[in-house]
Amino acid sequence: MTAGPSVAQIERDAAAAIAAATSTAALAAVQAEVLGRRSALARAHRALADLDPEARRAAGKALHEARERLDALAERRRSELAARERAAALERDRLDLTEVTEDEVRSVVRRGRLHLVDQTRRELEDVFVAMGFVVAEGPEAETDWYNFEALNIPPAHPARSMWDTFYLDLGQPETVVLRTHTSPVQVHLLEEQRPPVHAVIPGRCYRRETADARHLPVFHQMEGLVVDRGISFADLAGTIETFTTAFFGPDIHSRLRPGYFPFTEPSAEVEVTCTICRGSGCRTCSGTGWVELAGCGMVDPAVFDAVGVDPQEWTGFAFGFGIDRCAQMRHEIADMRVLAGNDVRFLRQF
Repeated sequence: MTAGPSVAQIERDAAAAIAAATSTAALAAVQAEVLGRRSALARAHRALADLDPEARRAAGKALHEARERLDALAERRRSELAARERAAALERDRLDLTEVTEDEVRSVVRRGRLHLVDQTRRELEDVFVAMGFVVAEGPEAETDWYNFEALNIPPAHPARSMWDTFYLDLGQPETVVLRTHTSPVQVHLLEEQRPPVHAVIPGRCYRRETADARHLPVFHQMEGLVVDRGISFADLAGTIETFTTAFFGPDIHSRLRPGYFPFTEPSAEVEVTCTICRGSGCRTCSGTGWVELAGCGMVDPAVFDAVGVDPQEWTGFAFGFGIDRCAQMRHEIADMRVLAGNDVRFLRQF
């Protein structure tokens, strides 16, 4: 080899140039300069021809090892620079969709909460559990037998017109329904458990109704069932008044008006003092000062017969009221439709 820098010096200079590159483009230029055909390394390789065979082998080996080390160093540097450039590009292209600062985000983000209807359901369950009831549940899709026939409403019964029903495309036509009330769970309970029974049954119900200030097509109901020896209508009236006072407060009262339900006899409709106008009359109560809250009555012996309970030994009462209506009355909500509107400005008040 002609006089010139040593292989070690060439490698040190090339390594320093590679490390100093600040971009992948700059690194590519450095690689061409220190590893290309016109580099000091290439010139040293061409000079091997002037050496004797023994010296040529030693010098060739040193040049080859130096090139391998420089190639590996250049590849590592290229990976580092490419990762840095990708991160910088992502940062440049990032879109700020918050339109608020981080501190502002912390101030506006709120924790979720239960819907008002779910809150009301839990509060109702607490009231009745404190009165000695247990909480039971049942399916939302029912057979026609549980929803109607076992409750003394056979297919040709005129009371069927009281319910606009959603039928499901299952089995024979008009044999499976979305339950129109929680009363079918009474039948399930009496099939599975011999009296005495003291239970409340909350759940979702479905009727083909037009939504208005007091009605929703998908609503929530709480059924109550008491079956024991010596149960009378007075026990029913006392239970309703106790519940009304416990849930709405001492200035809200209940009254029973004669009503009709196929599965109770005698039957009554439960009305409570309108909490919107406190009994003076308003749009929500149709000017009467009272709002219908529930239906109730003594369990009809035909229902006991359908599940094999002896009506001569056992008597009982049942009631069913709207959880949505309870929420409306307790919180003085003039129009029940807001409960299904998902307007967070309304929902976050509760």
